[in-house]
Amino acid sequence: MADPEPVPVPAQVREKRGCPEDEDKETPSKKLRVEKDNKNGDPPRPDGEEEPEGGASDGEEEGETFADMMKHGLTELDVGILRYVSDHEGFSGILKERYSDFVVHEINKQGKIVHLDDLSIPAEAEEVPEVEEQPKDFDVLTEEQKKQLGELQLFKNKETEVSIEVVDDTKEKRTLVHKAIKTQFPGLETKTEEKEGRKFIVAYHAAGKKALAAPRKHFWPKNRGSFCHFALYKENKDTMDAINVLSKFLRLRPNMFSYMGTKDKRAITVQEIAVLKITAERLAHLNKCLMNLKLGNFCYKNHPLKLGELQGNHFTIVIRNISGTDEQVQQAMTSLRQTGFINYYGMQRFGTTAVPTQQVGRAILRNDWKEVVDLILKPRPGAEKEFLVRCREEWAKTQDPEAALKKLPNKRCVEGQLLRGLSMYGKKDIVTAFGLIPRNNRLMYIHSYQSMVWNTMVSRRIDAFGLKAVEGDLMLKGTAAHVLSAEEAESHSIHDIVMPLPGFDVIYPTHHVGKGYRELLSADGLDIDNMRHKVKDYSLAGAYRRVIIRPSDVSWEVIEYDDPKISLVHSDFEKLENKPAPVFNTEGKYRALRMEFSLPPSTYATMAIREVLKLDTSIKKQTQLNTTWFN
Repeated sequence: MADPEPVPVPAQVREKRGCPEDEDKETPSKKLRVEKDNKNGDPPRPDGEEEPEGGASDGEEEGETFADMMKHGLTELDVGILRYVSDHEGFSGILKERYSDFVVHEINKQGKIVHLDDLSIPAEAEEVPEVEEQPKDFDVLTEEQKKQLGELQLFKNKETEVSIEVVDDTKEKRTLVHKAIKTQFPGLETKTEEKEGRKFIVAYHAAGKKALAAPRKHFWPKNRGSFCHFALYKENKDTMDAINVLSKFLRLRPNMFSYMGTKDKRAITVQEIAVLKITAERLAHLNKCLMNLKLGNFCYKNHPLKLGELQGNHFTIVIRNISGTDEQVQQAMTSLRQTGFINYYGMQRFGTTAVPTQQVGRAILRNDWKEVVDLILKPRPGAEKEFLVRCREEWAKTQDPEAALKKLPNKRCVEGQLLRGLSMYGKKDIVTAFGLIPRNNRLMYIHSYQSMVWNTMVSRRIDAFGLKAVEGDLMLKGTAAHVLSAEEAESHSIHDIVMPLPGFDVIYPTHHVGKGYRELLSADGLDIDNMRHKVKDYSLAGAYRRVIIRPSDVSWEVIEYDDPKISLVHSDFEKLENKPAPVFNTEGKYRALRMEFSLPPSTYATMAIREVLKLDTSIKKQTQLNTTWFN
C-alpha cells in the first residue's frame, strides 16, 4: 500500500500551492478475518489523522524548527521494528527529500498499473444536443464577463459575486446564461435577482451547506454507465483532501466519490476514482482551475469502486545522497528482489508526537478513560504549535474543557473534538465525550496498539527461528489459519507464514513465541482470552498478516546529478505536458538510488526501503539526516 503517512522534511522550493480549500485458543483452525489497513481496506482517514494527538492545522510555530519538534519522537525500536532479513552492509540516504521523490501508481483489480495519460473525453460522453447548444452558451457571455467569472472562480478578486444584467429578459435567455456559467466555470453557483426593476444573474461560490446540497438532476442516457471512472493525479495532497476539493467545485457530497484506497500526501500519486452521474465533460473542465490535481482517462461503468479491491501499488522511489557503493546497492536490491523484507507496520502507523498512538490504544482497551484523556490533553515534551501548548497548559491548570477549547483556533483537531465532548457530556461520561472524535480516528488508536504487538512478536519470531518455517507456525489454508506440524514445516517457506494481530477471533502459534502474546498483553494489563470490549467499536477480532513480503517488478539504477532541487522522476503530468525527462550526468556531485517495485495492499514501502538501507525510517532519524544534509 501507499504509506499512510509520509516522512515530512523541511519545505522545498518549487513545490506548488494547493487549490483554495474551505483516515477458542487451542483450536487449530479458525475463520480468517481479512486484515485491512487505512490505506487499502479500512474507511479512509479523516482530516488531521496524520498527527492524531496534535492534528490542529492552523496557527504558527514560534521559534521552533521541525527538527526540534521531533526530538521526542519515536524511533523504530519503540514500536518493535528490530530485525532485518538480509546480511548485506547498509548505507545512508535521504527518503522523501522532495515529495516528487516518492511516486505511487495504484494497481487496479485487473492488475493494471493506473496512469494518467489521456485527458480526452470518451466518445459516448459527447451528447449531440449539448454539442449543438454549446456555441450558444459561449455566445451569451462577453469576454469581460468571462474574465470576471474566471477571476471569481479562482478567488483572484476581492468580490464575492459577479452580477450580469439580462438585457433581453426572457426565461430562455436567463437559462442560457445560467448554463453557460455553470458549464464554463465549475464551482460557481448562480441565482436570479431583481434590482430597481432590472434582472441580474448573480454568480457566486457554492459554500457551506449549499456545497453539500444534493446534486442537480441532469439527463443521463440509459446506455451510459452510471459511474464516471477517472484517473486522479495529485501532488503533495492526500486523497481525502483531493476528494473534498472536487466535491466543493462540483457541488457534491464527498460520499458521491468512491475509491479503492487512500494514498500518501507527501508524494505524487495516481489512482482510480469513480463518481456517480457526473459527466466526463464536467470533470475535465476542472483541469483548468485546479492546482496539484489532474483528472483524465475517463470512462463510464455500471459500478462504483470499493475499498480494498485493488491489487496493490507500484512505487518509484528516489533515495538521495546515498553513501553506498555500486556493489553495496547491487547486493541490497538483489536481496530485496529475492528474499524480500519483514512486513512490519511502518512508523506512520504510530503518530509523530511525544505521546504515541499505541499508548492511547492500550488505555482504551484497558477501559482506563481517565488515562485516555490525560494522554491526549496533558502537556508533553518536545516543541509543539504554540496554541496547542497553551491549550494543554490551560487543561492541566484548570481541567476546564471550555477554557482549554478557547485556546484552539481550529476546533476540528483531536484535542478540540475531545474537549468539545467533555464540555457537552462532562468528565463523568468520557466514553460518550470521546465518541465525538471521528470513528476512524478512534479506531486508529487501538489498531496502532495491535500493530505494535504484531511488530514486537514478529521480531521475536525472527530472532527465535530465523527465515524458515517451523513446527507451531501458522499459515493460511483458504480462509482459515492452520498450525503447521513438523512434517508440514519441512515443505513450506517463511513466505507462507503468517502471524496474528491479537483479537477474539484468531489463533496463535503453538511454539514459545506464540505463547509470548499472552505475556505481552498481560504486562499491558490486558487479557488475551477476553478481547471483547464493553464498547463494541473497541472489540478486537484480530487478523493475520504475512511475516515476509517479496516485492514484484523490482528494478533500480544509481544516478548522479549536480542540482539537489531537480526532480529525478518523469511524472505522468510532465509526460502529458511534453516536458523532457530528467537527464543525468555520468559523473555528478550527488548520487541517488532510484528504485521501482510493486507491493500488495496493506504493505509499507518504507519498510522495504529500510531493508535496503539498514537505516531507521522514523521521522526523528530522517529529520536529523535532512538537517545535516541541508546544513
